[in-house]
Amino acid sequence: MADRGVDLSALPKEVRDQLAELDLELSEGDITQKGYEKKRAKLLAPYIIHIHTPVEPPPQNDVQPPAPSSSSSSHAPPPSSSSRYRERRSRRTHRGGGTRDDRYRSDIHTEAVQAALAKHKEEKMALPMPTKRRSTYVQSPIETRTPPDSSSGSEDETSVRRQSSVVAPQPPVNPNLQSPDSWINRSVQGSSTSSSASSTLSHGEAKPQPQSQAQPQPQPQYKPQYQPLYQPHYQPQYQPQQQPQEQPRTAAVTDMLANSRIAPSQNSAPPPDVTAVAHPARGPRVDLPSNAVVRGMSRGQSRSSMMETADGVPVSSRVSTKIQQLLNTLKRPKRPPLSEFFTDDSEEIVEVPQPDPNTPKPEGRQIIPVKGEPLGVVSNWPPALQAALARWGATQGKSPALTALDITGRPLYTLTYGKLWSRSVKLAYTLLNKLGTKNEQILKPGDRVALVYPNSDPGMFWVAFYGCLLAEVIPVPIEVPLSRKDAGISQVGFLLGSCGVGLALTSEICLKGLPKTPTGEILQFKGWPRLKWVVTDSKYLTKPSKDWQPHIPTANTDPAYIEYKASKEGTVVGVAVSKVAMLTHCQALTQACNYCEGETLVNVLDFKKDMGLWHGVLTAVMNRIHTISVPYAVMKACPLSWVQRVHIHKARIALAKCRDLHWAMMAHRDQRDTSLASLRMLIVADGANPWSVSSCDAFLNVFQSHGLKPEVICPCATSPEAMTVAIRRPGVPGAPLPARAILSMGGLSHGVIRVNTEDKNSALTVQDVGHVMPGALMCIVKPDGPPQLCKTDEIGEIIINSRAGGNMYYGLPGVTKNTFEVIPVNANGVPIGEIPFVRSGLLGFVGPGSLIFVVGKIEGLLMVSGRRHNADDLVATALAVEPVKTVYRGRIAVFSVTVFYDERVVIVAEQRPDASEEDSFQWMSRVLQAIDSIHQVGLYCLALVPANTLPKTPLGGIHISDTKQFFLDGSLHPCNILMCPHTCVTNLPKPRQKQPVGVGPASVMVGNLVAGKRIAQAAGRDLGMIEDQDLVRKHQYLTEALQWRAQTDPDHVLYVLLNAKGVTVSTASCVQLHKRAEKIAAALTEKGSINTGENVVLLYPPGIDLIAAFYGCLYAGCVPVNVRPPHPQNLAATLPTVRMIIDVSKAACILTTQNLMRILRSKEAAASVNIKTWPTIIDTDDLPRRRPPQIYKPPTAEMIAYLDFSVSTTGMLTGVKISHAAVSALCRSIKLQCELYSSRQIAICLDPYCGLGFVLWCLASVYSGHQSILIPPFELESCLSLWLSTLSQYRIRDTFCSYSVMELCTKGLGTQTELLKARGVNLSCVRSCVVIAEERPRLALTHSFSKLFKDVGLSSRAVSTAFGSRVNLAVCLQGTTGPDPCTVYVDMKSLRHDRVRLVERGAPQSLPLMESGKILPGVRVIIVNPETRGPLGDSHLGEIWVNSPHNASGYYTIYGEESLQADHFNTKLSFGDPQTLWARTGYLGFVKRTELLDASGDRHDALFVVGSLDETLELRGLRYHPIDIETSVSRAHRSIAESAVFTWTNLLVVVSELCGSEQDALDLVPLITNVVLEEHHLIVGVVVIVDPGVIPINSRGEKQRMHLRDSFLADQLDPIYVAYNM
Repeated sequence: MADRGVDLSALPKEVRDQLAELDLELSEGDITQKGYEKKRAKLLAPYIIHIHTPVEPPPQNDVQPPAPSSSSSSHAPPPSSSSRYRERRSRRTHRGGGTRDDRYRSDIHTEAVQAALAKHKEEKMALPMPTKRRSTYVQSPIETRTPPDSSSGSEDETSVRRQSSVVAPQPPVNPNLQSPDSWINRSVQGSSTSSSASSTLSHGEAKPQPQSQAQPQPQPQYKPQYQPLYQPHYQPQYQPQQQPQEQPRTAAVTDMLANSRIAPSQNSAPPPDVTAVAHPARGPRVDLPSNAVVRGMSRGQSRSSMMETADGVPVSSRVSTKIQQLLNTLKRPKRPPLSEFFTDDSEEIVEVPQPDPNTPKPEGRQIIPVKGEPLGVVSNWPPALQAALARWGATQGKSPALTALDITGRPLYTLTYGKLWSRSVKLAYTLLNKLGTKNEQILKPGDRVALVYPNSDPGMFWVAFYGCLLAEVIPVPIEVPLSRKDAGISQVGFLLGSCGVGLALTSEICLKGLPKTPTGEILQFKGWPRLKWVVTDSKYLTKPSKDWQPHIPTANTDPAYIEYKASKEGTVVGVAVSKVAMLTHCQALTQACNYCEGETLVNVLDFKKDMGLWHGVLTAVMNRIHTISVPYAVMKACPLSWVQRVHIHKARIALAKCRDLHWAMMAHRDQRDTSLASLRMLIVADGANPWSVSSCDAFLNVFQSHGLKPEVICPCATSPEAMTVAIRRPGVPGAPLPARAILSMGGLSHGVIRVNTEDKNSALTVQDVGHVMPGALMCIVKPDGPPQLCKTDEIGEIIINSRAGGNMYYGLPGVTKNTFEVIPVNANGVPIGEIPFVRSGLLGFVGPGSLIFVVGKIEGLLMVSGRRHNADDLVATALAVEPVKTVYRGRIAVFSVTVFYDERVVIVAEQRPDASEEDSFQWMSRVLQAIDSIHQVGLYCLALVPANTLPKTPLGGIHISDTKQFFLDGSLHPCNILMCPHTCVTNLPKPRQKQPVGVGPASVMVGNLVAGKRIAQAAGRDLGMIEDQDLVRKHQYLTEALQWRAQTDPDHVLYVLLNAKGVTVSTASCVQLHKRAEKIAAALTEKGSINTGENVVLLYPPGIDLIAAFYGCLYAGCVPVNVRPPHPQNLAATLPTVRMIIDVSKAACILTTQNLMRILRSKEAAASVNIKTWPTIIDTDDLPRRRPPQIYKPPTAEMIAYLDFSVSTTGMLTGVKISHAAVSALCRSIKLQCELYSSRQIAICLDPYCGLGFVLWCLASVYSGHQSILIPPFELESCLSLWLSTLSQYRIRDTFCSYSVMELCTKGLGTQTELLKARGVNLSCVRSCVVIAEERPRLALTHSFSKLFKDVGLSSRAVSTAFGSRVNLAVCLQGTTGPDPCTVYVDMKSLRHDRVRLVERGAPQSLPLMESGKILPGVRVIIVNPETRGPLGDSHLGEIWVNSPHNASGYYTIYGEESLQADHFNTKLSFGDPQTLWARTGYLGFVKRTELLDASGDRHDALFVVGSLDETLELRGLRYHPIDIETSVSRAHRSIAESAVFTWTNLLVVVSELCGSEQDALDLVPLITNVVLEEHHLIVGVVVIVDPGVIPINSRGEKQRMHLRDSFLADQLDPIYVAYNM
């Protein structure tokens, strides 16, 4: 270092001060190591002996943490060294009552943590590191770096050199292995993000190598991307059974979640291996979303570049490697041998774990209450505290009462007892007589008044406090509000409200500094009552008249003052202290601390509350003590100031916290002349914190040479409710110091005291806090449940009975009873006496010699799986994980959140700006390991947030409850997060074991009949030959119907096509359509020389050309195949799909438009497909007027009319054959259901490429003669209101649309209904609006559509849905008659077990399902068990089978899997009605008989579709529907636009589109994990956050999940963030 040639003692004093200050900054985390060295070198430069080699300058791109300035110094000139501390005020911490970094610094504990981590050091960990997009949180641009070459020592080497001492340095990389890629990856990791570019296998583990390898493998010189520093022991007897078939493991791919300590009891079976189940084999899948590539189709394609996974899905190495690592990690046994899973018999909600027989239990006798020594009676004790002040003011007026310090630590003013008395009297007089106009008295005795004074102004506070006491009003001291955004500011409002405060006292300077509105008024803070502000500076006070004297009654039980207290949940309440309690407490402290008149006391604590108030303001005045108040700001500027004050004033007593001891130690080096010999008591206010012992020891160690005596250190325990609970009395010189307790953390977690002998790593050393206060009685009771007395070796809550304690929570009588009026009971529940005790909120026990030991606070207690952990202990362990160069020492919050019936531990820390992604991740994984090892508790979530973003308490600590709220609201904005639900969630229900079906279908059926349940079947009405028999008989084929219409009613317009402006672009009358069809038929036979029965592909945008081409094909006797045209802007993604359908259908010819023909032959097309091998392409734009020789008439109606190709959501491309008979039956069925006649008009806004959409667009009008107004859905993109204004303009009664259209309107027009109204849009004409879909009805969407457009006249009954599938294009369609669709609520838990349990609306875990429309005429459905193929009873879940004349005839080859065909299209029940042939829809659903009546007067059977069988996820033996999980995920945070889930090797992957800013990305990870765990009892394996629009959607608005899965595995999503949950 730079000071090697410098004698520090010879340096000038100011340089030594600056060096001490630097050391402190470094230890506090307020400056980086580099910054420290740089500044130190600069300070020492003039004094260095210049023989040394020059110091290497630090690298240029050193990131300095920005010094956040407090509001006061934001416009100040550059700060001097002393004011630098003030600027950093906001960064310093001590939580609430002083929970501060250094309390946690224990060498023993650090060693224990290092030992625990060292156990796992031999094997490296392979946690998959999250992938983060480069743009998120990049801190230094990639251009500024230089690629490492063999000569330049790049920054990466220094980062390896700076690694923690635990890691052995990596061997240097082989120079031949460096590629530009590796440089890019490395640079990006260095800039604190790991990029999506690093796509190599992380540890070079592409080939598993045998472990006995001789020469070491070259390792990358920069630490590999996912490699935390530890690897737990692996316990062989806990190994999953399926080991033999695993490939040899490399040392790197191993895993952390091993149970490293607890040997499982012999009988506990290993938990199920989540990874062992292979996916059911799937047919080859092809995926054709509108905007996505179809891959893996062309058979000749080379696959050498891709890796195959178990499913045969091509995968790029990176994502799958991470998943593989995650899987290997998860294969390890879970933590608990406690009780492996909890189940409850019927519904598997979790139970409490069975108690482990080996749990330590308390064995001692019942505790006997501990009595303090009697409170002595001294003759001259005053009758009230005000009387003491009056006495000193009169008799000892010149005696100093208080000395205040300025910011540099020098005395600013001294207030004498005379001045304090006279000013307090003036204030009392002013408050009572001079606030209002002449005759009104604003304040009466007993009113509450807020005291708002800054920490740096104790004098004003003393006067205000005593002035209030003299006026008999009740002071409520609170913190000075700095801004609207202060942490917990509204809670302070709750306090002021509950205390009924209407007036606030403050000083002039403070009032000027309060935030104001632009008009100069003081801001109205959120949740605060309206306050009147009164300035109490002397110049504004009125001197009372000679005859006015304040009234000083003898102390009674009226409240004297109210002290605020923040609870664990963040609520701020006021503890009222009565006048007699205040006086008694002062007397007890005087006796315990042996205070004498005229002593000097140095107070470093907050004088507004707690010890600072009790000793430094109240007891001090009672004993005429001279108090020197050292404010927080002075401590930051000069940490030694309090020690110097003790030295200068020869103080006898000092009041401090561990933080102050620590700061003084850090800065003491150059203070040779200080002496602490005068101290007889150093009261350590947070001595109750178990981690205080190390600070006390270290302080004594350093200052013993300065005259500090060991026996003067007096830790004490206090709480706002019980006030001082215990304090160590000052010892006799030379007497032995009290013993320490070394306890086992394991025992503590079970609430028992066990002296730790065997495992020193998990020990907690605690010091006593002395004896009970004089005049008090103490018991220890169980912290939860009734206040039962503990046994002697049991940890419990300390309760106190004493006259010197709080009386109540002011204004909150309900909460008061449980805390201030506790009567302890014995083991039989019998009260042990009449006297009420007060709960102190401290956990502890009584040790030998009646010494009190405190091990934690109730508010820091985390109850996880029935065991207690202390938040402070976890903080201590986290901070003992070296190196702490990743996070700021004092900026750590630990709390628990309730997820899935248990508390889960969350740790949030502030990350230093210069910590790399790599360091952070490594630190996080080591913290996990250390906490797991030492506390035997799994962390649920570990989050790092950017420096200075956690909410703060007034004195710089972290506001825990606000931090927790931010975490739960998703507004914490972490920059790094690690979730470990797999490790810590151990109470999931047992996975369901599928039972072999012992009951045959026959028994099921008989059982249903015996139980009085009908078989679940339903049918539409008969497809009778009613009104137009002649037409039906004559025109069995659509071609004949069209010819007949062209002859009988040639000018009747069948089709009207609209453009985006709502203008008619083209129309087609019967005769026009017939003639255009003839032209196309002629062209096909002449140009295309097509033979009858050959397939012809139609490639048209939505419109009338498509319809004409379809009939042209039928006229020519060919089979039309309708295909969605490629998207000109996205040929690479959409053209291969077109090519594939053309190849699969073996099309002989393509009919299309000139535009599309050009595209098919363009260069761009050539890039993605082979354009030389297209079949004949005929453009039908300008055909000559020719007629075909004859119009083809099929010999039988069973001939194929057309092929319907579509891609299912699972990515399966299927073409089904639709016969002429099916076409006629379907059209007739729709005509009957919707009452379509030639006088009617319908509007269609659908894609016309497959399914029912195609039937309505092309076939129905020709059959029924009604007019169809065609609205291509893509036109809505340029004019959202096109569809709705068309309905209004043409007074349409029936319209058909898709979910995508409905969603567009809901999202785009939902807020514009007033505008639509103004334009005259009126939807009251719409009788039915049917959504055409092949999925479960989207209830939320249809409801919001109905609600939003109710304002423009849409009837709430109009919207309904249809249901079709591949085997039958239209099973249900609401139609015009019949009852409205009904909604039922089913229990989601039962649904996962393939059962239907109907529940009431609003029941927990209920799912609303809407009927999918009425069953069409001629259609019969039955619900069948897909395994046994037996019929099921009413309201049972099964596969929907359908029988109808319009069933499809079969698949048109699914790649040669002809066996499927018979199974899907012509299948019979195994029992019941073995004759009927059914088609299997592949959808799960149930039939329920309702109370409604149908047209014929029978009770109506409703069909409810639950979801596609192919899409369901089998997880933990249960069946999940993706849409249910996605609905929960989308509700988790306002920034989630859309989400999709799929499984990958039994891991659940959730992909969410982020519509907010990228800094919200990491907030979503815990929220998504929580909601899926809570609502679905599943643990999410991977959370992927992507940009909006990444999840592929097909034309029907359905998510293409399999396609998404393939893109994810092939690493094509460009995610914002990928989190691998451990």
